[in-house]
Amino acid sequence: MTSRRPRKSSSLAAKLGELSLAVPQVVAHRVTRMAMAGKSPSARDKKEFERMVAEKRDAFGQSWSAMSVQAARANQALALSVFRSMWLPTRRKPSAAAVATQIQRAVVGVVSKGVAPVHRKAVANAKRLARTKLR
Repeated sequence: MTSRRPRKSSSLAAKLGELSLAVPQVVAHRVTRMAMAGKSPSARDKKEFERMVAEKRDAFGQSWSAMSVQAARANQALALSVFRSMWLPTRRKPSAAAVATQIQRAVVGVVSKGVAPVHRKAVANAKRLARTKLR
């Protein structure tokens, strides 16, 4: 019998919901750890704190990169839509509602691409830190 991997959430709302649960868990664990470490954190604590900073930096960079690429793709698609309607005068012009829907989908796509790296890292951290003892 083959094992099935859990289905990854694909919708922005599901990712944001999972993120809203994972982030407070990670923050609570790390703040408690900082408070317990006091003025002289152990090597294990220092490693976790350095990891925290590196992960934030990496997730931020990945997020901005993914959003930039998705925004460029969305801009190309919107421009193509406008140019098509100008080049093909016999073609029916898109309604304002259709254009608004296209823009809304483009924005959701950009935001979704930006949330994905942060979601991935926060959920992984919540799982990892849930198994880690504070001391």
